[in-house]
Amino acid sequence: MTTYIAILPETSVMGGYVYSAGFGANDAWFMTPLFDAETGEPLALVDGSYMNPFKTGAVGAAGSDALSREDASVLAIIGTGKQAKGQLRAHVSVRDFEEIKVYSRTEKRRDEFTKWASTELGRTVTPVRSSAAAVDEADVIVTATTAEEPVFEFEDVSPGSHITAIGQYTPGRRELDEDTVRHAKYVPDLRERAFQDAGSFLYALESGSITEDHVHAELGEVLAGTAEGRSSDEEITIFDSGGTGIETVAAAYLLYRKAREEGKGTMIDFVPASEILP
Repeated sequence: MTTYIAILPETSVMGGYVYSAGFGANDAWFMTPLFDAETGEPLALVDGSYMNPFKTGAVGAAGSDALSREDASVLAIIGTGKQAKGQLRAHVSVRDFEEIKVYSRTEKRRDEFTKWASTELGRTVTPVRSSAAAVDEADVIVTATTAEEPVFEFEDVSPGSHITAIGQYTPGRRELDEDTVRHAKYVPDLRERAFQDAGSFLYALESGSITEDHVHAELGEVLAGTAEGRSSDEEITIFDSGGTGIETVAAAYLLYRKAREEGKGTMIDFVPASEILP
């Protein structure tokens, strides 16, 4: 069982992700409990797995919006699973892309993704037959895969592109090659996490392509204006989205508020400790 927690500033709410898996299981369950930070009273229990693509999509889109060029008009999505769908849903809410391309290894998955995008989002997405074709002339590139090896090469990336990578959250996985990491302004969600489980960053570091000071800033610092984001239209930028406790608590709190406003959800009674302890 693993957990990471956070207190959401200015809300008096705390909570986090709880990951659970049995010793013989091949799956896991994510739950997000929320508590009143002043009293400790439980407020909500959110299905973290269901929420995750929406939360991760929102954070990824925030990174892309902050670091991509203002005139970015071509979006490339590599991956066609629920995380890729969450990224597309959020990205089209922050930027008005003129062209959207998608690539995955199987034609069936690509076609299913384009039909979903048309039906659910009313957006036209063009399926392409290679990652190089997807990345070609793309202004914003999103990688949402479980790949263990790079999904495209640095030579395929156009000057001025931004990359949001969400699938490289274990040391053994790297969606980006070391040249891409080396030539880009690298912005993770957490500095410390980059050195723990950001696969592409760690590979580039261990190969000698970069040094420890290659981390430019955390995304929160860029959003708060305490660190510079993009410095030129020719610069390549990366947002490495591994997930944080504060992101999770913020997303769950928004859902909790929305559910309360609309009268949705199931009420659960919990007995306080004062009623059972001597």
